Amino acid sequence: RHTQNCPDKLLVVTVATKETDGFRRFMRSAKHFNYSVKVLGRGEKWSGGDMSAPGGGQKVRLLKQFLGEMSGDERVILFTDSYDALFASGSGELLKKFSQAGHRLLFSSETLLWPHRLLEDKHPHVSQGNRFLSSGGFIGYLPNVKRLLADWSGADSDSDQLYFTKLYINPDKRKSINMTLDSRCRVFQTLHGALDDVVLKFEEGRVRARNVLYDTLPVIVHGNGPTKLQLNYLGNYIPNTWTFETGCTVCGQDLLPLSSLQELPSVLVAIFIQQPTPFVSVFFERLVKLEYPKDRLQLYIHNQVHDHVSSFLKEHGDLYQKITSVGPEEELDITVSRNTAIDLCRQNKDCDYFFNLDIEVVLKNKDTLKILIEQNLPIVAPMITRAGRLWSNFWGALSAEGYYARSEDYVDIVQGRRQGVWNVPYVSSVYLMRGSLLRSELQDIALYNSQSLDPDMALCDNIRNQVRHSQSVIPTTPLTYKLISQEFQKGVFMYVTNLQMFGRILSTENIQTQHLHNDLWQIFQNPLDWEERYIHPNYSRILKGQLMETPCPDVYWFPIFSDTACDHLVEEMEHFGKWSGGGNKDNRIQGGYENVPTVDIHMKQVGYEREWHKFLLDYVAPVTEKMYPGYYTQFELAFVVRYKPDEQPSLRPHHDASTFTINLALNHVDIDFQGGGCNFIRYDCAITSPRKGWALMHPGRLTHYHEGLPTTAGVRYIAVTFVDP
Repeated sequence: RHTQNCPDKLLVVTVATKETDGFRRFMRSAKHFNYSVKVLGRGEKWSGGDMSAPGGGQKVRLLKQFLGEMSGDERVILFTDSYDALFASGSGELLKKFSQAGHRLLFSSETLLWPHRLLEDKHPHVSQGNRFLSSGGFIGYLPNVKRLLADWSGADSDSDQLYFTKLYINPDKRKSINMTLDSRCRVFQTLHGALDDVVLKFEEGRVRARNVLYDTLPVIVHGNGPTKLQLNYLGNYIPNTWTFETGCTVCGQDLLPLSSLQELPSVLVAIFIQQPTPFVSVFFERLVKLEYPKDRLQLYIHNQVHDHVSSFLKEHGDLYQKITSVGPEEELDITVSRNTAIDLCRQNKDCDYFFNLDIEVVLKNKDTLKILIEQNLPIVAPMITRAGRLWSNFWGALSAEGYYARSEDYVDIVQGRRQGVWNVPYVSSVYLMRGSLLRSELQDIALYNSQSLDPDMALCDNIRNQVRHSQSVIPTTPLTYKLISQEFQKGVFMYVTNLQMFGRILSTENIQTQHLHNDLWQIFQNPLDWEERYIHPNYSRILKGQLMETPCPDVYWFPIFSDTACDHLVEEMEHFGKWSGGGNKDNRIQGGYENVPTVDIHMKQVGYEREWHKFLLDYVAPVTEKMYPGYYTQFELAFVVRYKPDEQPSLRPHHDASTFTINLALNHVDIDFQGGGCNFIRYDCAITSPRKGWALMHPGRLTHYHEGLPTTAGVRYIAVTFVDP
């Protein structure tokens, strides 16, 4: 009874033949609470059973051997699994609750009977709580533990669960050993069969698991059976991995500072272009700007659709250590291609990391690769999201069928209210894997193969669940899963970090492919990427009262289009090629007669009317509302005009059929053309040096009678929009 005050009498014992991520998590939690842990079986081959029958006897043998020469009636032994368990509280609470149990040996309990259901009737009834024993953890005085193990003479592959269960259901043995179950989960919480009963309890500076069914706070949480993912979720918080007061407390631990390395690791970057995707050229621009030595990067590029790869290879291919390019003509299946890329790293001992980078990824952070390597984790992904949505490249939980399920913390992580490095069941699109991992735990698996899952889901499923035994992969059943997960599940964790902003992921829905510059049409599907590509970099300064010029009375001049936007719009119109003749007869407009004709192409002709309207509402309307209060932007007509000396060099004086007009210069004076400009006759004010990407906004009717000045050389392009209230 006095042992609760003597934590030095406690010894924690576990069996771990191999250090896995789960084992390291267990040891971190033990260290946090100052537990002394004796690890048995280090370096031994696991022979505690194959995947077709119960096992675990090796643990019993190792414990019996270890305790053989130990003495001390008041010595307390805590024996627990470690690959799928963690501590939630310290030894003082543990020993107090053990003492309050009123027995000399206390076993973990669970709601489900395993491995022999026929033994159910022989289990003693309990007034409240779980009836059935779990072999994953027990605590007892040394003499009682020795008595528990005394009759063990089984093979390493025999069932520890069955052995302990038979002792417990035998009234004489149970009394002799003085054993009972922790039925209300005050010390041990098994998760199998109890997922709905266990929630996180946030205390000041620490996190507990709370059993809401029995209103208890267990000391040890055990993810027995098929509950490893739930334990991973709990382990993101317990005991103090992340709290509301401190945030992530372990994110600065066990890092790999790149400054300490003589040479940066060699990385194979695998890029996959599976379908028509917008902004591919921008993707490769960002790849070139990635802050990492090019001579330490190998590229594997599988391109099934786009022609931007060849220009990238031509301009930048010589910078990289090696490039393997697979084009659409090879008709290589995407699953085969992804496995091929993995094998290139797996078979090269100098390949330190494999970096998957799908073409949909918008990697804004130039230091992403360095940041991920410094995390020093087996598999880690930078969190990226789809702009304006909760979609991301990770899942916080899985459904019973193995598909997406939303974890309780998913929204907070995606929206950045909780920042850290999170153990998750699924990552995709962009992730870093250690090359040594591919050559060890994952060496025998075609990681992207599955009979029913897409390659990205297959990858995570294979990492999470597939097992290896005697160099072969054999399916398992729910009954054997609980047992074999201890030693045969690979135990590789996948992480996602949102400690920094890394970027986003493109939407590939409703992609148009029939145009010369399809990216122009992305203003609805990928508005942020459209803006970065096509809106002038100084546009935001206009709304702050900067960069707005007034070259003539009530005429406003401001930057709005990037050079790329101007070039793409001009090239799109020339590619379409159906310029009007510049005559008065015009069937494109109501009435069929144009009083002041130009050589032009209407936005509607190239299918760009809807997108142009969106551009006006999002970017021009805020300016017009600032300059012309009370008016809103609803365009009447939009078109691109072409001026050439031998075609239509100028435009006669006229009023526009608009309340106000937007006149956007699409190329450079003195570079692309000579002459040109706009003259406001009433004010004797001419703008003769239009700036590419800048818009003139002026009243159309009554006051601003104007003319287009002659273009004397080259070709001048402008985009004109008539705006009516």
